[in-house]
Order: sequence, then structure tokens, then C-alpha cells
Amino acid sequence: MSQTNSALPRQVADAYVDELIALDPVTGTFLGVQESSSLLPDLSPAGQEAVAELQRATLAQLDEAERLPGADSDVERRCARLLRERLTAHLAVHEAGEGLREVGNLGTVAHSVREVFTVTPAATEEDWAAIAERLRAVPAALAGYRESLALGLERALYAAPRPTETFTGQLTEWADTGGGRGWFEDFAAAGPDALRTELDEAARAATAAVVDLRDWMRDVYAPAIEGAPNTVGRERYARWSRYYNGTDLDLDEAYAYGWSEYHSLLGEMRKEAEKILPGAATPWVALAHLDEHGRHIEGVDEVRDWLQGVMDRAVEALDGTHFDLAERVRRVESRIAPAGSAAAPYYTPPSEDFSRPGCTWLPTMGLTRFPVYDLVSTWYHEGVPGHHLQLAQWVHVAEDLSRYQASVGMVSANAEGWALYAERLMDELGFLTDAEERLGYLDAQMMRAARVIVDIGMHLELEIPADSPFHPGERWTPELAEEFFGAHSSRPADFVESELTRYLTIPGQAIGYKLGERAWLLGRENARRRHGDAFDLKAWHMAALSQGSLGLDDLVDELSAL
Repeated sequence: MSQTNSALPRQVADAYVDELIALDPVTGTFLGVQESSSLLPDLSPAGQEAVAELQRATLAQLDEAERLPGADSDVERRCARLLRERLTAHLAVHEAGEGLREVGNLGTVAHSVREVFTVTPAATEEDWAAIAERLRAVPAALAGYRESLALGLERALYAAPRPTETFTGQLTEWADTGGGRGWFEDFAAAGPDALRTELDEAARAATAAVVDLRDWMRDVYAPAIEGAPNTVGRERYARWSRYYNGTDLDLDEAYAYGWSEYHSLLGEMRKEAEKILPGAATPWVALAHLDEHGRHIEGVDEVRDWLQGVMDRAVEALDGTHFDLAERVRRVESRIAPAGSAAAPYYTPPSEDFSRPGCTWLPTMGLTRFPVYDLVSTWYHEGVPGHHLQLAQWVHVAEDLSRYQASVGMVSANAEGWALYAERLMDELGFLTDAEERLGYLDAQMMRAARVIVDIGMHLELEIPADSPFHPGERWTPELAEEFFGAHSSRPADFVESELTRYLTIPGQAIGYKLGERAWLLGRENARRRHGDAFDLKAWHMAALSQGSLGLDDLVDELSAL
């Protein structure tokens, strides 16, 4: 690292971001760095090792920085703890060879090669010239990814078969979206006529690279890993759990907590279901009734606009009452996810200068009719007051924190925990008085409790408790997990299948919603008790959202002290 010995932790952290962007221009694009727009990262083993070397060098520099005068201030201390924890977690994953078997239905580096184009600037001819260059980089990026997987095969570091099959199917969708054109060709079609030939040639080459990767995954990789386990076991799960949650969890306690939330939520759901369909055998019978007879939105454009209205109304209602929002944080856009995405909605943060706004993304899965009950609380989660208010606020106050804390230092369980807390907050504030919307909210909460149960349960092959209404005394398997999840969710079969594949792809991530929410609620309750009648929820929210990223190790302590 090109760093002086006088750098304090926040300077070390920000220098790390600068050097990371040079190695990973996908990260640069998500941060809004124009110079990254024409590039893609080296996804080969050598590229992975270059990032690891940067992380090791940064940790050595941090050792020096923490000995300097001023390093013990709150802002420096908080940044240093996050940086050390995050880089250590990243290195543990790298050194275990996890990057050599990174295959799944979402969140992999291969997915980022496509997803980055959806946030690459595309307003001018110059922007499109950079896009053409980035398109020409797709074959090399995917070749590097394939090289990493091939080394994983040599070392018997196998991905799970089910996510591999799903990913291979996604590559087929990317290669042909209909009419003999691939996703990259569809994307390039929006470019200017002056660059038409250049864009089309580059897009065809990108599609050809997708086809080559798909064929290799199908013909070489999948047969080589046949019979490998779909689950990861306790040791690998603990490593991934630390990576996504920023703490070494007591996994058995977390599993038990998931079950306690399950039983509590089931009772609440039955009460709400009775209001919708008296005598319904289960809450999910009532939800199935809503699928057919409840309020719904017709049309893809219409649901996008309706979701925009949900967020706009939330901003107007919450700003000045429960939050103090900067004008640029108030802006968030609703968009439709590109075909070939996973089934779950998601959010992308604004660029560092807010020239690209925060965006929510709805995968339609080919549907044109959308029941309202499962969208309202989901958009409180993805948009306002969920992911958008937190992640956009981080960007807004980045100069007071560090660039690292506001961006690449994000701990998944912190962000997902806040977003689930945001759903609960809207219920607490009376925004979910409608029985349909409230049952939808409880169904979403139940999904997060079920995630804790099945994600930990199947990867660790734990026993199903005796008081469970579902297969008591048996050991979890992916097949039982899918059956349980399907029986306790209003989501359609393709969503359930996508969710279970997600848990096999990124073990330890899905538990962070409920466990993160628990941390946010505990921190708020501790602060409320400390302040008594003087507790100011709006002030607490803004202070909490302005701290930047924290792992669950630190989150409760920091929130409690506000």
C-alpha cells in the first residue's frame, strides 16, 4: 500500500477503498467512479490473491495506525474495529479457498459481471463508448472466473450441485432472452447509433462468452461435482456466518431463537388470518385466498409506479417526524429487475455523488398481476424506511465517517437487520392497519424466522425440536427445508425453490435478517431505558443511521450508547 506511517485508521480504510477500486472496478462503478465504467475485475485465482494481498497489507498498516495519537477517538476506534473485523473475515474465506467454488443463483462474482451494467452510466455517447469497452472485457472476466472454478476442481473444493444447476440455467437465460439475442445484446440495443456496430460486436462477444461458460458448467463442472454435498457443515458455516454477520454466533442459540420467533409469529398470523378468511385452516390458506381475491396491481409498468408511490408516501410521512432526511436522501427510484435475476427483490445504493439514485428492483418472474399484501412491507424493507434510508444516509455522511464505513465495509446483518426493523417500525407506527397488509407483513417476518431455522438447521444437520408441528425429531435436509419453507410461506413454488438455492449458495447470510433485527431492537431498548422519558426516537434513528457499518459484535453496544 502507498500509505505513510502517520495515517490514522480512517485514512488507512479510505486508502484501502482506493486500491480496492483499482483491482475491482465493479465496486468502483457501484460507488460512482467514472473511471471504472470501462473495466471489469480479474476473477482468476491471481486476481483473488491480489485482493487478499491488499487486505493483508492494509491490516499491517492498521496495526501501526492504531498506535498513533488520536487513534482512540470514537470515530477512529469504530472505523478501525470494522476494518479489522471485515478484512479478517474476508481473508478467512479466501484462505479456505471459498472463492474457488463460488457458484450459485445470486451474489456471486459472475452475477456482478452482468449486474454492473445496470448501474453503469449510460447518458452520453462517451458513457456508451465506455460500456462498449466493458462489454469487450466480459470474455476475459468470465474466463478468469472459469479458471478459478477449474482450480477448485483440482483441489476438490466443490460447489454445491443444486446451485450449480440453477446457475447453469441462468446462464442459458442470459444467453438467449428470446429472439436469438442474449441479455448483453438487449442491453446494448439502447446505445447510440454512432456506436451501433461497436456495441453490437462487443455484446455478441459477451454473449458468446456466456455460452462458453454455460457449456463448460454443464459439460465439465457439473459432472465433476456430482454427488458433492449441497450443505457446508458446521466449520464452513461458522466461517460464512462470521463473514455475513460480523460476529461469531452461538449457532445453536440462534437456531433456538428462530424457533421461538416461529411460534410467536404463528399465533399472530392466525389472529390476522381470521379477519380475512374466518375458519381458515392455516394463515397460508388465507394468504392463498388473497392471491385470488385480494387487492392487486395489474401490469409491470403499473406495479413499478405503484411501488414508487409507496416509497414517496413513506418519505413524506416519516421525514420530520421520525427521521430528518437530507434532500438527496429523499430521492429513491423503483425499477424492474432484469430477466434472469433471482426471485427476491433487492436494492442498490446511490453513487457517492448521488448522481445515480438509490433504486429498488422487483423481479417479475414473468408475472403481470401482483397482489398488494406481500409488496407493502417488502418495499418498506427495500426502500423507505429500510435499505434506502440507511445506505443512502451512510453515503450522505461519508465525509464524517470514512468512505470505507459508508460503502464496502457493509456488514450484511447490520443492513438486513435494519431493513427488517424498518418493517416492524412501520407496523409500530400504525402504517399496517389493513388486515391484508398486516398479514403480509407477518408472513414476511415468518419467512425470516424460517430462514434462521432452515439455514442453520440444514447446513448443520440439526434435529427438528419435539414441539415442532413439522417432522419432530428428524434431522434437517435440503428437501425437508424446502418443504418446511413452502408450507410456511405465501410465496409461489419458483420463489421457494429460488430461496432454498440461495441458502445453499450463501450460507449464513439469510439468518442476519432476524438476528440483525434482534440487535437493533435490543440497542433501541437499551437506549430508551438509559434516557427514560427524554428518549427521542427521531434523534436516535438519525444517530444510529449516521454511524456507518458495524458488525453485530459492536452494533448493540454502539446503539445502546446513543
